[in-house]
Amino acid sequence: MRSLPYPVLLALISLHLQILSGLVEASGTKNEDKDVSHKSSMGIKIIIVCLSVVALLALSVFLFKLWQKKRREAQHARLLKLFEDDDELEVELGMQD
Repeated sequence: MRSLPYPVLLALISLHLQILSGLVEASGTKNEDKDVSHKSSMGIKIIIVCLSVVALLALSVFLFKLWQKKRREAQHARLLKLFEDDDELEVELGMQD
């Protein structure tokens, strides 16, 4: 089984710690409603930011893989063109049967 990369694992751990600390503080202390709503909105903002970062990383990886594939296809096309040119040259020189 593949393990998660360290940055992803670190982001997940920090997200869980933020959620757990928000739950413990909300249930264990007698804070005002205003303070509790502020902490929950902060937790939602953190979740949104983390999801945005993950989405941005996924998009970056996808675009990089797509770029690599296009570059590989272009190199392959150049290689095929190189060999096609050599075959034509051999036929012109009478070296090929």
